[in-house]
Amino acid sequence: MEANKARKFLKSQLDELLTRAQVIEDDLRHPLEADSSEQAIDLADDEALAGVDEVLRHEISDIRKALLRIERDEYGSCASCGGDIREGRLEALPTATLCIKCAA
Repeated sequence: MEANKARKFLKSQLDELLTRAQVIEDDLRHPLEADSSEQAIDLADDEALAGVDEVLRHEISDIRKALLRIERDEYGSCASCGGDIREGRLEALPTATLCIKCAA
């Protein structure tokens, strides 16, 4: 994936993920219900939301790192061997840091 195209796509993804993460964090801050059975449901929901939030934060971090590699003109270069990461791999996984050979 060409760097400018990747930058545009990654920034769009980043904006979307940040919005979703904010909604989840807002949901996690809500006070618990007074009813103990409702509290149990809320706690179970909060646990699931916390797991989703963790995944989103990891994706956000990966995207920010990819954007930094674009700024440094390192995007598309394997972090392990220094070779090129194939276009198809970057199309499928724009945050890839390793070529197929090194990722295997």
